[in-house]
Amino acid sequence: MGSGPRRAGPEPRGEARLKQLLDSEQVADAVESLYRQVEASLPAAGPDGPRVAIVGIRTRGETLARRLRERIAAGPDGRGVEFGVLDITFYRDDLSRSRGVPLVRATEIDFDVDDTWLLLVDDVMETGRSVRAALNAVHDFGRPRVVRLAVLIDRGGREVPVAADFVGTRVEVDPAMRVQLRLKENDGQEGALIVPKS
Repeated sequence: MGSGPRRAGPEPRGEARLKQLLDSEQVADAVESLYRQVEASLPAAGPDGPRVAIVGIRTRGETLARRLRERIAAGPDGRGVEFGVLDITFYRDDLSRSRGVPLVRATEIDFDVDDTWLLLVDDVMETGRSVRAALNAVHDFGRPRVVRLAVLIDRGGREVPVAADFVGTRVEVDPAMRVQLRLKENDGQEGALIVPKS
């Protein structure tokens, strides 16, 4: 996790609009840190323990959730892990202020959410509104015993009182900039960029 959050600001005018925040090795380190935190906090396996479920927030939260699930399933317990994907578009409270027609994709939760130890996974956390929307969506499917939140990058800038339980890395980014995570499954490469908000 390092000695503190990395700092990044906007590029001076006239220079490139893309700036690297994390390289592929730093992303790998953050993913590994995230996995180790989650693995250490999993409930005990056994007939008396809750079922474990991992739900990724589309799009790159889904990719990270798949990676975590694969690592946990390959662990010494070889435990089964339920897997799901959330599209939170219609749960966002700022949808009415967005421009254009939002892209809506399927939510895929085909298991019983009730009484699970459920891990929500997102890629970048800023305002907390996506997480709040995801919690609302999850509770439309049932009532988990507990919900935990894992994010790869926490960039600060919270607007609602939401905090992640597990964080791969923390960075400080100028509010005018956006963090854009790239993963090989989605983008063919690994890294994180800072780009101006449109």
